[in-house]
Amino acid sequence: MATLTSLKHSLVQRVQKESSKQPLSDAQYTAGFDVLVRDSERTTYRDFIIPQLSQLLTSLLESRTRVSVLEIGPGPKSVLECLPSQLRRRVGRYAAYEPNALFAARLEEGLCCMSETEGALPCLESAADIRRLPFELGSTDSETYDVVLFCHSMYGMKPKRSFIERALSMLAERPGGGMVIVFHRDGVLDLDGLVCHRTACFPAGVVRVADEDEVLDCFADFVVGFSVDGNEAVRNDWRKVCRALGRREEAHPGHLVFSAPNVMVAFTQHATSLSGLTALVPLVEGEKTIKNREARVHRPAAVVRPTEVQHVQQCVRWALDHGVGLTVVGGGHSGHCLWPNVVSVDMGAFDQVHILSAGVDGGNHSGSLVVAGAGCKTGDIISKAMAAGVTVPLGSRPSVGAGLWLQGGIGHLARLHGLACDSIIGAVLVSVNSSEILYVGHVPSQHRPAGAVRPENEDDLLWAIKGAGTNFGIVLSVTFKAYLAPTYLVRNWVVPLSNDVEARVKLNEFDDLVASKLQPNCSADAYLYWDANQLHLGVTMYECSTNSLTSATHAPTPMSAVWGPENDVKVVDSVGLFETEMYMSGMHGGHGGDKTSSFKRCLFLKHIGEATIADCLVAAVKTRPSPLCYLHLLHGGAAVSDVPADATAFGCRDWDFACVITGVWPRDQDGTEAASSAVAWVYSVAEDLLSLSSGVYGADLGPDPRDDALAVKAFGSNRQRLARLKHSVDPRRVLAYACPLPKTLTEPKLIILVTGECGAGKDYCADVWVSIFTQTSLTACAVSISDATKREYAVATGADLSRLLYDRVYKEQHRPTLTAFFQEQVQQRPRLPEEHFLDVVHGAGEVDVLLITGMRDEAPVATFSHLVPDSRLLEVHVQANEQTRRVRRGYHNGDSKLTNNITPTSTTSYHHPSIAFANNNPGTSAAETFAQQHLLPFFHADLHRLATMVRSVPDFPRPSISFRHVLGIAQQPGGLSLCTSLLLTYFAGSWANVDAIACCEAGGFIYASALASRVNVPLILIREAGKLPPPTVSVVKTASHISSVTASRSGEKRIEMESGVLRRGARVVVLDDVLATGETLCAVLQLLGDAGVGAECVGVLVVAEFPAHRGREMLRRRGFGEVHVQSLLVFGGA
Repeated sequence: MATLTSLKHSLVQRVQKESSKQPLSDAQYTAGFDVLVRDSERTTYRDFIIPQLSQLLTSLLESRTRVSVLEIGPGPKSVLECLPSQLRRRVGRYAAYEPNALFAARLEEGLCCMSETEGALPCLESAADIRRLPFELGSTDSETYDVVLFCHSMYGMKPKRSFIERALSMLAERPGGGMVIVFHRDGVLDLDGLVCHRTACFPAGVVRVADEDEVLDCFADFVVGFSVDGNEAVRNDWRKVCRALGRREEAHPGHLVFSAPNVMVAFTQHATSLSGLTALVPLVEGEKTIKNREARVHRPAAVVRPTEVQHVQQCVRWALDHGVGLTVVGGGHSGHCLWPNVVSVDMGAFDQVHILSAGVDGGNHSGSLVVAGAGCKTGDIISKAMAAGVTVPLGSRPSVGAGLWLQGGIGHLARLHGLACDSIIGAVLVSVNSSEILYVGHVPSQHRPAGAVRPENEDDLLWAIKGAGTNFGIVLSVTFKAYLAPTYLVRNWVVPLSNDVEARVKLNEFDDLVASKLQPNCSADAYLYWDANQLHLGVTMYECSTNSLTSATHAPTPMSAVWGPENDVKVVDSVGLFETEMYMSGMHGGHGGDKTSSFKRCLFLKHIGEATIADCLVAAVKTRPSPLCYLHLLHGGAAVSDVPADATAFGCRDWDFACVITGVWPRDQDGTEAASSAVAWVYSVAEDLLSLSSGVYGADLGPDPRDDALAVKAFGSNRQRLARLKHSVDPRRVLAYACPLPKTLTEPKLIILVTGECGAGKDYCADVWVSIFTQTSLTACAVSISDATKREYAVATGADLSRLLYDRVYKEQHRPTLTAFFQEQVQQRPRLPEEHFLDVVHGAGEVDVLLITGMRDEAPVATFSHLVPDSRLLEVHVQANEQTRRVRRGYHNGDSKLTNNITPTSTTSYHHPSIAFANNNPGTSAAETFAQQHLLPFFHADLHRLATMVRSVPDFPRPSISFRHVLGIAQQPGGLSLCTSLLLTYFAGSWANVDAIACCEAGGFIYASALASRVNVPLILIREAGKLPPPTVSVVKTASHISSVTASRSGEKRIEMESGVLRRGARVVVLDDVLATGETLCAVLQLLGDAGVGAECVGVLVVAEFPAHRGREMLRRRGFGEVHVQSLLVFGGA
């Protein structure tokens, strides 16, 4: 499918005389633009532009309540009009440069309405400022904006870097900065060293044009940027070109289709900061040689080549300081090792290979080790290892680098020794969160850089590096377990296939009679390809042995019995093995004579001889767009599948063959329709095989959105664990363009933990509450956390899982042994409750409300809230009298006394559930009323409005911390009044029973004083020692979270309150601005206790809670678990 760029080039070539070119009038430009955006472009807006712009604006709005936007060339309608309502209402000021008078008039008409309930941007503080002028470098516009938006490309703006720099100069200087956002259609956006904050691509964009002369005339004028009115010969030529290059689709008869890929690039004030990095780290000299065809067309901002560990650390610090990403270049085989307008880090200087004999490093590891730098190629490692008589099970190509070993690595020793990542026992890397040098696993002491430390999450990092290692830091070196170097006997068969039936028969023979029967030291790869006008099945069998092998003495194989003698036989060592691949020597003249480019995606298959899969494979080769395309089936099983799926990040273990779908075309056709057709074929075949596959190889996948569907099946059941770890170790997304991991699912806004005694009706209530939420347009679901334990119990004991899940009587019979089983599991796996909780949360999908039953933990909010720091957790304790519970559980008079199903996992003090519900009455009425009165209010618009007043301040009080300015609420118009009203309303107790409100300086003073005035109770002030007149009561207080991260304020201090201001046993509400670590609150509660007010007399209100710091857990550990804590807002971060 031709792109708009290639179409433009062909059209312009048809114009012989410059005098034939006439500038487009506003009417002609408008007509052409309308053709372009009609129908087809709506997909690009819906699936790419609107989601990308929404994400960027949402991130900006974390640090401000309104944004100002300058749009360059918006056309007849601002793209902002298509945003969700909650974003459109946050645009406070809008201006635009639109030189087309017709467009400007339509734009102004759409934005002119200023009423609160109508209009595209209903909350503009002044009328939209539409300037009927082009955006020029020499403009004298002195206004500043939060966002400068180029939504319809930058055609005609040259040099583009200068226009972006002009836009950058117009960004407002305020906390959180601003953004220049560019959407550019069709073509590479080379910006000469500008560094982007974020970028994304949309290669699937298309333009569909009606195949009518008048429509094609308008369209062609717009594409070339001029008109040839009056030159009918050129007009006719242009129509012919459009019809020749446009593709026709059955789904859209009467239309021509052109490719219109789109790219988004966002810049901040740091876009011109590259010189700060290149002053510290050397640049690559000359052109960087990259193997991958995809990567070669990208234009990175720069490629730096660190030569020492400190250089890599400086790259990470620079990226963190400027809010940008990095890519890493190893062997250059990855399609995303270079990325447009992103700095690439070439690790080529880290190319040392060290072979260590058993025990020489002073460790306890038996056998030889190989320590390889991240710049090493597979061939270098194998050559040096073989010289020492050992080898490592790496891949089959000598030029691939660290990306292969870290993301799997499928080679000819995989069936005997496992994947390359399975042999990794240690690694050294630079953290992309702190720039520290870390080492994990077994790293010989002499190969640990100075200053390297073991991280607290060492086990998780080593686990992730073994299969998804390009995502979790910049790896400097890897330590492999080595094996004795074998000799290989290589045999080849090539079988011509006369028809589809024979192809299916031969694939079935190969799968059933050959591949499944081979010993682990043997593997058989297959190639399905077209050559000499016929389909062929080629097979290469590899037999390895540490004993001598010769071609003259080889034994017959199952293959020989089925297909006869082999075509050729070779005996090679580990280095010679690289040249035995059939696609390198036996197909298409040796892979097109080494003058080809290729594109690959790989899926894992079982039972390739089954009719459905075999037919799909054969059909794939028959529909190839180029004679050179083929399918490569790499043999798996044996040692690959012996490793448990959760033992490493490489979770796809259950497969017989890795099917590499390989699109190939002549290298001189790079960038043409031949190349794009081959790529489209690869994705089409992958889509057909996806539902038949047992997984996808993640090593090939990149930021291309066409990889999203494939990425869902990469990493198997480990996907969510990897996503959580990625969020933890790379929160700033420095490695945003590495092999894609699933994004951490948006956690529910509200998670309700439904607890209670057996028979209280927890599941019933949860179902009722789900129905109440869904009636208000919220998405909600209820799940049982105990189902996971029941499944494991059923497997271990043979119990009937279906009856455990759905038969109450059967479940009650198994309850004692089920409980004992769970307790035993927790002893063996202390983190099991957390694992079950996260599995339930992420398994529920993206819902607004998640209700979880079957909880076995005391104080579940304190236990689990830090795992989902962006969600509000509530515990609703369902109660019922014993007689009611007895009836619900099927007990009769005389039966034994009921027992509780709570299984404490710790021995801490009593806790206070968020809310209690008495469920004694039959029917749904009481449960429905409870939900309406106590649960739905958490979605009230006033709470959302209050949350928008808390802006996010990046890198405060130190880099890498995103500070939530909770006190800033009081500085917003109406903020203090709104907050006070919400505190008054959401308090779970009765204000009539409250004797006083206590608060600690300084944040608590602001909100507590306003609330005490409204409630008309005394305000008890708690201050640093020495600031109140005697007599006082005082206690030691450890530094709060923010104070502890500020260098000038750390350690302990004393806080005090005046003696006698509270009577003993007074009922007190403690109010503070935030709950983070809980240190301040614990000190206040201790102080109140010393003053005669016990924890049982105290309730706590906070404006904002930060669960990541585990404040509730701290309260419980200090003996204050019974204190009822309520928070208006919940935020992740600081």
